[in-house]
Amino acid sequence: MTEISINFGGGDEMPDVEIRELENVVIVGSGPAGLTAAIYASRANLFPLLVEGYPGGGQLMETTDVENFPGYPEAVKGPDLINDLKQQALRFGTRFLASEIVSFNLNGDVKELTTDMGLKIKTRAVILGTGASARYLGMENETKLKGYGVSACAVCDGFFYRNQHVAVIGGGDSALEDALFLTKHAEKVYIVHRRDEFRASKIMQQRALSNPKVQIVWNSVVDDLVGEPDKDGLTALRLRNTKTDEVTEISVTGMFVAVGHDPNTTLFANQVELDKAGFIKTSDNTSHTNIPGVFACGDVMDPRYKQAITAAGSGCKAALDTEKWLIEMGYE
Repeated sequence: MTEISINFGGGDEMPDVEIRELENVVIVGSGPAGLTAAIYASRANLFPLLVEGYPGGGQLMETTDVENFPGYPEAVKGPDLINDLKQQALRFGTRFLASEIVSFNLNGDVKELTTDMGLKIKTRAVILGTGASARYLGMENETKLKGYGVSACAVCDGFFYRNQHVAVIGGGDSALEDALFLTKHAEKVYIVHRRDEFRASKIMQQRALSNPKVQIVWNSVVDDLVGEPDKDGLTALRLRNTKTDEVTEISVTGMFVAVGHDPNTTLFANQVELDKAGFIKTSDNTSHTNIPGVFACGDVMDPRYKQAITAAGSGCKAALDTEKWLIEMGYE
């Protein structure tokens, strides 16, 4: 079998990467799902190639402290958790390619992936762990304060706002669920919504409206964020009324954006079956997609839980399903 040696530099951290003429499995994505899939695939002697994507590591790279991932008695930084998973995968022989896939041809017995450097990779199986991207408001100060008061995951970060004032941006079920979760920790939770009624389910509206810790700010959008990451982080939100244009300010130390997630499926949306929201469909509680030899794991196929640990678990399933499929197909 022909092997191609590619050197991406980086000293000991990024050695030469051997690309086989025909891979057993290529894993696309380097969040908890892809990295866990790599650990299991490596231990199954599948010699997986993992294409990291840019930026590598997924959404955890923007997370400060993670306290709900099993095995860490103390809080672990998101990037440190990703690095630990990567080092574990490396120990079992996973090959990492610091590149991004720009086109997918997933039909046929041999799948072909093309990287941003023009490298064409052929493989029998593909595990898609490309994740999902939280929708943010797109403001300069919002970007600057990510991890310093700005988050898109209340379950991940709510614990750090005990007895503080926080705001949730949005008006759907996810926003109200986040707000109610945050009332377990925060002293006060503002729900900032651009309209004068929620689009959330009636039961969620009743729960939010009846909670004494929740205050609704109707007909309002975030006009700006106040704070500095190298000082106290987020300290306040400037809100603009959508009907009067009046700008007011509320003091908060946390802003949780709950306006949805977009699964990263654009490049293969015309090949892999997706649901109405764009998430990959899998069958019968497995990681199998509609294409033989193509599997999915993590947030790209999970519109509900969106947690690092559930992503990791689905990565395990994807690797086990891939191993079984390769055996059933008669591949050594």
